[in-house]
Amino acid sequence: MTTALSFRPLDSGWTLRAAAGPAPDGFDAPMDAVVPGCVHTDLLAAGLIPDPFLDDNESALAWIGLVDWTYTTSFTWAPDDTDRTDLVFEGLDTVTTILLNGRELGSTANQHRSYRFDVRDALVDGENELVVRFRSPVKYANEQSVALGARQRPYPLPYDAIRKSACSFGWDWGIATYTSGIVKPVGLESWSATRLEQTRVVATPAGGGGTITVDVELERAREDAVTLTVRAGGVVGAVDVAAGDTTATLVVSLANVERWWPVGYGSQPLYEVEVELAASDGSVLDRATRKVGFRDVRWDMTPDEAGTPFTLVVNDQPVFVKGVNWIPDDALTVRVTRDRLGRRFEQALDANLNLIRVWGGGLYESDDFYELADEMGLLVWQDFLFACAAYAEEEPLRSEIEAEARENIVRLGHHASLVLLTGNNENLWGYEDWGWKLRLDGKTWGAHYYYELFPALVAELAPHVPYAPGSPFSPGAGWDGEGQTGPHPNDEQHGSMHLWEQWNRLDWPTYRDHRPRFVAEFGWQGPPAWSTLVRSVSDAPLTPESPGMIVHQKAMEGNTKLTNGLIPHFRMPEAMEDWHWAMQLNQAVAVRTALEHFRSWAPHTQGAIVWQLNDCWPVTSWAAIDGDERPKPLYYGLKNAFAPRLATIQPREGGLAAVLVNDTADTWDGEFVARRVGFAGDELARFTSPVSLAPRETITVPLPAEVAAAADAASELVVAGVDEVRGHWFFAEPRESALGAAQVEVRTEPAAHGTLVSLTAGSLVRDLTLLVDKVDPGAVASDALVTLLPGESTTLLVRHDGDPLAASALSDPRVLRTANELVAS
Repeated sequence: MTTALSFRPLDSGWTLRAAAGPAPDGFDAPMDAVVPGCVHTDLLAAGLIPDPFLDDNESALAWIGLVDWTYTTSFTWAPDDTDRTDLVFEGLDTVTTILLNGRELGSTANQHRSYRFDVRDALVDGENELVVRFRSPVKYANEQSVALGARQRPYPLPYDAIRKSACSFGWDWGIATYTSGIVKPVGLESWSATRLEQTRVVATPAGGGGTITVDVELERAREDAVTLTVRAGGVVGAVDVAAGDTTATLVVSLANVERWWPVGYGSQPLYEVEVELAASDGSVLDRATRKVGFRDVRWDMTPDEAGTPFTLVVNDQPVFVKGVNWIPDDALTVRVTRDRLGRRFEQALDANLNLIRVWGGGLYESDDFYELADEMGLLVWQDFLFACAAYAEEEPLRSEIEAEARENIVRLGHHASLVLLTGNNENLWGYEDWGWKLRLDGKTWGAHYYYELFPALVAELAPHVPYAPGSPFSPGAGWDGEGQTGPHPNDEQHGSMHLWEQWNRLDWPTYRDHRPRFVAEFGWQGPPAWSTLVRSVSDAPLTPESPGMIVHQKAMEGNTKLTNGLIPHFRMPEAMEDWHWAMQLNQAVAVRTALEHFRSWAPHTQGAIVWQLNDCWPVTSWAAIDGDERPKPLYYGLKNAFAPRLATIQPREGGLAAVLVNDTADTWDGEFVARRVGFAGDELARFTSPVSLAPRETITVPLPAEVAAAADAASELVVAGVDEVRGHWFFAEPRESALGAAQVEVRTEPAAHGTLVSLTAGSLVRDLTLLVDKVDPGAVASDALVTLLPGESTTLLVRHDGDPLAASALSDPRVLRTANELVAS
């Protein structure tokens, strides 16, 4: 009698020890290990190492990546009547040799794929010993770099020579961990006759209904005929698969389906698809389930008179992308749970985001990540895992890359949230502009993967998923075997571009010098929340240049760039907490300025993806949410600039214009009011006009000279908008203005889940922000960066546990912050 496939986890009884390398004395003795897990988390649990995220423990623990580690467990097994028993590793980080009862099963060298070994002949009745020997990832990468030939990259260690998360070797925002471990589930899978080796599910809308296409590849232990059955939406379909056949396709039609939409455009209905493989006697051999959403997606790259757009279209609706780049949410990635991802996604939704780009130096994100994105309507752009480096096209790398790509295209292809697969991060650009051609001296650099292998695999395995060769990328570009053809990869009039000269060399107002079709990366640095900073850095005194602060600043000349980017706008404060606020504020204003500019040019510009949403440890970085999950002022800059309805004032030829953006499904009618006012609140000029914006429309309203031109630039501003939706334009930089000390009255009252805070301005108050974590490290404010004219008020909710917060605590100058104190003497 045929029995169903079964999986037995091997997640208990594991020990870990140092096998070779510069480990301290005593680490060669077995210690308890958690699987899934990694060496760092086990050593932390045993109290054998300090927290690598604190002070300069990173360098003190660098030896971990130079050590060979051995995991061992034992389990009992008894022979059964199934045809096959496989040992399945869903993820190994990274270079291993695997032994069962002393027999070598094989070796692995790729974090980004799974492994399966037929172990029926290696198992014994009774006690079995499983050993996984890990090589030092640092030593292996260096060996492979020599074997393959050294190639160009921005950091010392050759992360390009090993199929391991690039940022585990450190990045300009990331700690170097050099992790090793059994990072995903491992177990014994027993099965008979036939199993589902690969299951691909595609939901395609058609009119009011849709089809579900299921393609399977089968692994066989016997050549028997089997039946493939698909159930979805109350419909059942079946097809017989002849003896020996290893592929089958079944299409199920549903008469009525609801469309899946991105957040802000509609709902996210999902349909469960059950795929079942049965023997001729009706017994179930294997089963797989997928959840799908019915939507169609494309990127419009039809050339126009201005160049080549890069416009996301979902269900024939153009979508302005409000995006963020994503890195692994913890440098010890095994600690990233579904709940943690859910918290991050809730923050993304609260910040009015609709797309997350999974950056190519991290991971192919987890099933949890994609399932949550499907449920919440967050679009996902997933890079293949190549970042900022030239990659060898020779073996053994070449085959490993194809294997990981195949597996992950199949794993992710059915998700409604997935709207783009991209060949790499910045490698097409790097080949052109970063001196690679000379230094490569004819070596391969990855063009085969980006221009040939990946598009072919996507076409074979998930032709419904759009693909782009890189980010940035200009449509029409290609590879002729000797060089890239077509437009420059980072041409702002073609496709997607990255803007980094503002941070690296220029100043943030120069974002306005660009009118890109789509921005896939740009950003500005700032320190983490104060509570996060003082938890992770114990320097006494704590200064911007104290030793721990420098460890937690990974960018090249990062502090110099922070200073250079601040001084044109604000005075440089001396006290540490003032410096901290100044840099956080400047980060937020820089990115908010860029986003409002980009949105003002829609539909010429059809998206902006900020670098970056999250951090993987406590660090000064480009993130909006720090490594302790706290929002920085930048977070509120994103939230306000990506609001569904936006009023922004922008320089245009001949003066100023107000741009109104209606990114909703409803018409926006109202009276547009623009006023030039003095800092004391006195109205100097006024312009009004009725406006009506269609859904998803952007309009530009030129401002008359009496509003747009200042009599005294240092003490005047323009306020313009419709009802409560308004923007501000200051004629002078804050440091050159007459902005005086902030006068704010604070009142509080209890509220569900926290404290309701009313703020009333007694003077012009610019970018008012409550750094509430200084009062309660768990507190989070609903809004920040609020500008108020004299006499105006706003109310926000501070969410926290426990008793209501006192007005006196929130009005403390350490907590209540504005741009004013960075100007007024």
